[in-house]
Amino acid sequence: MKNRPINFIFFIICIVAFTFTDCKKKKVEEKSKKDDQPAIVDVIIAQKQSISSNVEANGSIVANEFVELHTEVSGRITYLNIPEGTTVAQGTVLARINDADLQAQLNKTKIQLELAQKTEQRLGKLLAVNGISQGEYDTALNQVNSLKADLAYTQVLIDKTVLKAPFTGLIGLRQISQGAYVSPTTIIATIQQVNKLKVDFTVPEEYSNAIRKGAVVEVAVEGLSKSRCKAVVIAREPQVNQTTRNLLIRATLSNCNANPGTFAKVYFNAGGARSNIIVPTNAIIPDDKNKKVVLVKDGKASYTVIETGIRKEGDVEVTSGLSVGDSIITDGVLFARPDKPVKVRNVKSL
Repeated sequence: MKNRPINFIFFIICIVAFTFTDCKKKKVEEKSKKDDQPAIVDVIIAQKQSISSNVEANGSIVANEFVELHTEVSGRITYLNIPEGTTVAQGTVLARINDADLQAQLNKTKIQLELAQKTEQRLGKLLAVNGISQGEYDTALNQVNSLKADLAYTQVLIDKTVLKAPFTGLIGLRQISQGAYVSPTTIIATIQQVNKLKVDFTVPEEYSNAIRKGAVVEVAVEGLSKSRCKAVVIAREPQVNQTTRNLLIRATLSNCNANPGTFAKVYFNAGGARSNIIVPTNAIIPDDKNKKVVLVKDGKASYTVIETGIRKEGDVEVTSGLSVGDSIITDGVLFARPDKPVKVRNVKSL
């Protein structure tokens, strides 16, 4: 009788263990069945298509000249002339810093120089009649030259307290008020030359020979009318960006009313047209090292590494990795798994 509770507990444990094992087995079977179910996808059939030689690149409108206005020395602003939104001429005084101590030093040096010059002139007359030695006269002359150098040095320090417009341009918004204490890191305002505009844009390195100095490109400015402006390439960065593998190009715009910093589309001709396979951008899976697409082969998903070329709106040229007739998954890419079955729902056209 004493063993009856123990046997009962053992019986309950066996039932629980069996139930747990059976549930786990069912879950594994359900998961296996789920994995065996084919992913529903849409595909396109790879075909060569004519690719236009016109290339589209992204760029930004930049001012012909742009400067953030800073003072060269630290101090309190005693004069401020920042006419916001107004064009100022080159050399216009925009701000002054308190220079009372330097002005006092300048006046002191002037008085000392005046006395030293009189002494040098008097000793010069005595030297002419052999009244003093050459060494005494040289000492007085050296004192004059030293004070002249001090005078010039103090004047340079005073000039640094004055902020002038570096070129004729449009003043931006004022960032400080008169009486503020500023340092060389303080931005007082900006000045830009907007009567002439430029556009900076990047192109893949493969087009380095297609666009050179003097080439004419078309620019479509964001937010403006659909008409395009003309721009002439004036320079390009000699080195390709090692991260993006793009080349930076600069061109000057003509008859284009835009604000610096505005996004722009740049169009140029890259040479003769060619024929290649085109795929939608949503069919490409990028990773750290390369790009892939998913193909349907023998009813299963197969990942293939590709290389791309020209990128159009919504489409990308594939230069290698695909063959004519390949079935490329466009919709349902995220549900496809390597070597797992897939079911083609629709065959779409590009």
